[in-house]
Amino acid sequence: MDNSPASSQPICCPPFNPDPWDRKEIRWQDRLFLKDRVTSFLHIPLNFGSVMRRNMEKIQQAGALDTEQIVLSDENSLWGADVYIAVSQSVAGSQTIPLSGTFLARVFEGPYKNIRRWMQEMETYVASQGRQIRKLYFFYTTCPRCAKKYGKNYVVLLAQI
Repeated sequence: MDNSPASSQPICCPPFNPDPWDRKEIRWQDRLFLKDRVTSFLHIPLNFGSVMRRNMEKIQQAGALDTEQIVLSDENSLWGADVYIAVSQSVAGSQTIPLSGTFLARVFEGPYKNIRRWMQEMETYVASQGRQIRKLYFFYTTCPRCAKKYGKNYVVLLAQI
């Protein structure tokens, strides 16, 4: 029995199966996401947890939980990122947007410090498919606590092409 602090923590994120995502082409047509903003310092999120808690409360109250727990991040500034949380319907008092497009996905595993290398690998992968990246999203599949509990920190890079 594992009595480490990580094993005693509750699990809030479901286990992630990388198989349906790795090296796959994904098409979304008007997939609904609640959009919000996280404050960052040099791409390090400062209030991600509070933004997620606030939005998950709104989503649950609206009965808008999506069957897949997808949280995308658009790291569009050193000082902040747009986050997109998959929802099943619009959520009152929040910005809900449809996201459409074709995406190439790759799954990576390891510490977040590898992001730059993963981005380079993603660029190479997309080019090998004869495509160009229009926009790059990061799908953090579990919170840091659950990643530690599972012993795997999966991150999916989604390149909109």
